[in-house]
Amino acid sequence: MKKIILMGLAVSLLLTSCVSKKKYEMLKKGKAETEQYLREYKDKFYKCTTEKESLQARIDALKDNNKTLQDALDRCVNLNQQGNVNISKLLDEINKSNKYIRMLIIENKKKDSLNKVLSSRITRSLKGVDTKDLDVKVKKGVVFISLSDKMMFKSGKTTISKKADSVLYKLAKIINDYKDYEVLIEGHTDNVPIHTACIKDNWDLSALRATAIARKLQNDFGVDPARMTAGGHGQWVPKASNDTPEGRSKNRRTEVILLPKLDQFNKLMEQGQQQGN
Repeated sequence: MKKIILMGLAVSLLLTSCVSKKKYEMLKKGKAETEQYLREYKDKFYKCTTEKESLQARIDALKDNNKTLQDALDRCVNLNQQGNVNISKLLDEINKSNKYIRMLIIENKKKDSLNKVLSSRITRSLKGVDTKDLDVKVKKGVVFISLSDKMMFKSGKTTISKKADSVLYKLAKIINDYKDYEVLIEGHTDNVPIHTACIKDNWDLSALRATAIARKLQNDFGVDPARMTAGGHGQWVPKASNDTPEGRSKNRRTEVILLPKLDQFNKLMEQGQQQGN
């Protein structure tokens, strides 16, 4: 009986021992698989962490680039706005300048028209004078009246001849009618030297002749001396060659130049500056 019981216990223990070993092997296998999965997931986690850091670095770099681009864009926008303002100002200045230029052109056309009328009137008034002794033309915006020394003076003298009185009288009448013109009187000679007790040289002769005509216009014919300027060029501004008698004759002359007053020009300049401001 005891033997039977002992045998049963032995079988029971043996069976129990077999079951535990299987479970153990299963658990051992499961543990190995779990550890394998853990290692795999650790690798994946490390890779994900590394990729995350890389992506974060790229994101930060993109943010920096975006800020740089945004700053550049803001500057471009500001410059563009400033450029638009500058362009607008420039266009305004151009428009103002164009208006001023148009005004000057209109005034210049008016002046040219007045000069032509004035020149025609002088020519008609002095119609009987020999063309060799008188030349009237409009040049560079002014009226030139060239009077020969043969008609105005005796050779080498500064006293005005009697036959010149009628010419100067007619000329003075027109000058007095055109009060908006300045009167410039310039004497010229040929290159033949002259020296007397009263005249030092050709330059002196040309200046004395110019002032003699200015005094004649003032004292005898009422031209305002404040409008007149007299001076001499001597032999230094010839009209023709001094190598021939004809050329020297042309060079011995006095020119009366009628030109618009400078204060009119200054007014135009002031108007242009005011428009520019």
